[in-house]
Amino acid sequence: MSNQEISERAQLLLKALIERHIRDGQPVGSKTLLEEAGLPVSAATVRNVMSDLEERGYLISPHTSAGRIPTSAGYRLFVDSLLQVRPLDVASVASMRDQLNPDLPARELVQTASRLLSAVTAQAGVVTVPQQESTQLRQVEFLPLSGERVLVILVVNEREVQNRIIHTQRQYTEEELRRATKLVNQRFAGQHLDQVKSRIITEMEADRRSIDKYMQATLDLASKAFAEDEKVKEDYVVVGEPQLLDSATPEELDRLQELFEAFQHKKDLLHLLERCTRAQGVQIFIGEQAGFELPGGYSVVTAPYMDGSQNLGVLGVIGPTRMAYEKVIPIVDVTARMLSSALAGS
Repeated sequence: MSNQEISERAQLLLKALIERHIRDGQPVGSKTLLEEAGLPVSAATVRNVMSDLEERGYLISPHTSAGRIPTSAGYRLFVDSLLQVRPLDVASVASMRDQLNPDLPARELVQTASRLLSAVTAQAGVVTVPQQESTQLRQVEFLPLSGERVLVILVVNEREVQNRIIHTQRQYTEEELRRATKLVNQRFAGQHLDQVKSRIITEMEADRRSIDKYMQATLDLASKAFAEDEKVKEDYVVVGEPQLLDSATPEELDRLQELFEAFQHKKDLLHLLERCTRAQGVQIFIGEQAGFELPGGYSVVTAPYMDGSQNLGVLGVIGPTRMAYEKVIPIVDVTARMLSSALAGS
């Protein structure tokens, strides 16, 4: 249904009811709505309009109250036709830009964007991790730790630094590690990691009698260092579960466990986020309209972030359907643009 199917007065009352429900999370009665809307009509008229909106599927009456709350359809109409989005103030934009520092590695930028979304909106922030087609080795360094452990410092692509600890079958001296560092950089720097791992395996499978002990030690270290790269990477980062708990009404608390379980079982949420990656601009999914098992009473607001014309991923906010959309929508939009700019290094 469109807003053309209900009167202007009904639209004003629906808008006032939803705004009140967003603020306090409680069912709204006709007397409260009359005060909230400030229209020159009687309480009986307000009750009649509310009944009509309920019949049309925009409102529902909880069993415990004579008041009404919006349905997903009511929120959809509100977001699509009645909402007045407020632009972000200059100070907020500047603060967000400072936090999304272009000098940070891509993964850290994603984590920062998720934290930023959660902090500014008081909801859960979610950002998919950009999956690069290839990772190029720039430099590696092996440093001794106590016992049979070695610190590996990998510099990949343009500026991403990865630190990892590997466990070896024996203790290596500093001289051995310096030699291994030099050999790996000479042989493999500038190659893609998949190619590096393939070459290491091939050389280790060669006739061991033709490999001197220094090269053998180097290959053993390198195989352990680059095997770590095969671990499953994060698909997305979610930050802000405590914020959802803090702002939840008693009724919403009952559904939060389902939402947190949805964060853990990534398949359906990933499907939604992948759909958003292919879309343009801000996308808003309300309750069951998300198209997957998002618990009732929750919404997702997303926007893709890009590298030029190529979509790299999607970020957004997950929270109750009664979230402050007029604030969340521009925050999601601006954060997506800033993350795009930061990843481009500008």
